[in-house]
Amino acid sequence: MLNSALELKDLNGETGMSEVVSYEVRGSIGLIQINNPPVNALSVNKGVLQGLLDAIKSGDHDPQVSAFLIFGSGKNFSGGADISEFGKPKVPGMATLSDLLAYMDTVTKPIVAALSGPTMGGGFELSLTCHYRLASQETIVALPEVKLGILPGAGGTQRLPRIIGAEQALELITSGAFVSAQEAKSLGIVDEVIDGNLLEDSIKWIKRALRSGLPVARVSERSVKTATDPKEFIAKATGVAEKKWRGYPAPLRIVECIDAAINTSFKEGIQIERKNIEELILTNESKSLRHLFFAERQANKVVGISKETPTAKIQNVSVIGAGTMGTGIAMNFLNAGIPVTIVDTNDETLKKGIDTINKNYLSTVAKGKLSAEDHDRRVGILTGSTQLSAVSDSDLVVEAVYEEMKIKQTIFRELDSFVKPTAILATNTSTLDIDEIASVTQRPEQVIGLHFFSPANVMRLLEVVRAEKTSPEVVATSMSLAKKIKKIPVCVGVCDGFVGNRMIHTYLREAEYLIEEGALPQQVDHAIESFGFAMGPFRMCDLAGLDIGWAIRKRKKSEGLISKRYVSIPDHLCERGWFGQKTGGGYYTYEAGSRVPIVNPEVSAIVESASSQQGMIRRTIEANEIVDRLMFALINEGAEILAEGVAQRASDIDVIYAAGYGFPRYRGGPMFYAQTIGLSNVVEGIERYSKQDHGDHWEVSPFLSQLVQKNQTFE
Repeated sequence: MLNSALELKDLNGETGMSEVVSYEVRGSIGLIQINNPPVNALSVNKGVLQGLLDAIKSGDHDPQVSAFLIFGSGKNFSGGADISEFGKPKVPGMATLSDLLAYMDTVTKPIVAALSGPTMGGGFELSLTCHYRLASQETIVALPEVKLGILPGAGGTQRLPRIIGAEQALELITSGAFVSAQEAKSLGIVDEVIDGNLLEDSIKWIKRALRSGLPVARVSERSVKTATDPKEFIAKATGVAEKKWRGYPAPLRIVECIDAAINTSFKEGIQIERKNIEELILTNESKSLRHLFFAERQANKVVGISKETPTAKIQNVSVIGAGTMGTGIAMNFLNAGIPVTIVDTNDETLKKGIDTINKNYLSTVAKGKLSAEDHDRRVGILTGSTQLSAVSDSDLVVEAVYEEMKIKQTIFRELDSFVKPTAILATNTSTLDIDEIASVTQRPEQVIGLHFFSPANVMRLLEVVRAEKTSPEVVATSMSLAKKIKKIPVCVGVCDGFVGNRMIHTYLREAEYLIEEGALPQQVDHAIESFGFAMGPFRMCDLAGLDIGWAIRKRKKSEGLISKRYVSIPDHLCERGWFGQKTGGGYYTYEAGSRVPIVNPEVSAIVESASSQQGMIRRTIEANEIVDRLMFALINEGAEILAEGVAQRASDIDVIYAAGYGFPRYRGGPMFYAQTIGLSNVVEGIERYSKQDHGDHWEVSPFLSQLVQKNQTFE
């Protein structure tokens, strides 16, 4: 790590640290330190880039200076540009990153970068413009701009191919992959990996190199190498980008920039890169991806929970239920090194669940994604029991049994007799009232919902459901723990289905209305998948299991909770034992061991018969109507959820749908998409569909109407 005790002089020559950049001449080396915590972002507005430019210019004209060393304060060199400044006008009198790097390419004295920690985006591009790069063992480098719908816009697409070749550069830039210090060394990105004190050892490295005659080594003067014929390489890369990144414009533009790096001068390549990033920044896709970037960070902030709210240490966990959800949930904690006890009253189910966890890990080992040592470590902290008393030492108990209120209440009532007073009691229910569950305990303030999404060991979303009496400490602990187990947590309130499932129920209901009125399941799925969803509603139902929805519908029927038009089609499938992929058939049929859906003519006949029984005259429904109605259903219900305060903010809903329901990230989530197309257009669309035959279920959310009347957005 850096020795931050080194005292530097600021650009005015006074001893001490300047606000964002410090400069000192030590011997013949100009030491330039970036000091813009927490990640040393290369902010234009704060003057970081101008400070760097002034420092280099100062040393460039100083005969005492023979070389420069640029490094960052704290833990990393630079995390890159300040994303909040993207797309904004240039600040008069302040240098941009392009200004800085263009000047650096004229400097006749060697410039060395001392990289540490995450060195991303513009920070990495800054280092690529330096003539040499040294790195600490902890350094990772990446050009992740593609994840924001843009591309490296400060020479990254032109310099990186000149260092590591076109093929490897294209892979790193289109994937945004992280590269470790040692891998960067083997690729030729880094000249030396330093194991000791990065700053002091970098200074020693420069002194030795100067004695040997350290030349200026401009990356911009190198040529780009390709392993195959350049034309064939670009043609293949274009085809891959069009297929693999459908809906995302940035990868194709990156290929264009790599093509320019190969076939044009560096100056022309920079101009092509600049043109492409300026166009990409203005696209809805980039705006959507940047929206989600900030939304995920905003979701960590819970209303009423301050940074000072104490959190409990979760050192061991119990999971009640050894089924699909229970085993998946357990793996999250095992992955994080937290011991888990799985409890199930059925010995056979318990053994099967533990075997499933072991098989999942062994499969990951076979794929080379997990070491045998890590496998042994994880299964070594897993135990099982058929006795509820086994939870007595747990800091957190997660109930993951069948979705039945009486069963869950029985478990929570019994838990009072076994768990310690400080233990957090969590339910994984996806729809049930957590206040009702908490009411049977003597500690409702310790009860919370932790709604994992299936498969729980894969899906990143976690709905943290705050019940009426849940304490702030339990909420804060749950949000913190979610990040430890690498989930994206979103805090929501209690209602039927919370946020995600409440909205998906309206979406699925609308999908059922569409097939009852004239579409077929495969047509609905194709339309919404073409829109960008990972999976259409009927394929999704087959994957989740139709029996789950069937059980929920029967519960709601018995409780008198179904007030909208009822579609019997999924019931007819379930009555035949067609529960989806797990039974080889649902809305589609599936061959043994395959998840590829095959259209079943018998399902089409069931759909058409159900329409006839309802007295409906089926009609052709175009793809645009399918997409509109499904999206408007989500948006309208999302507006109601916001109005009720079940979700804290519209962006939280977007995070839930992008992370948990396969909503296309390049569209930003349902609420952001609504703003993209205009809230007034959503209201007009809903009113239009309400006037169609069988459209009387449509009713515009009063909150949505109010926003349109006031010319406001969800934000």
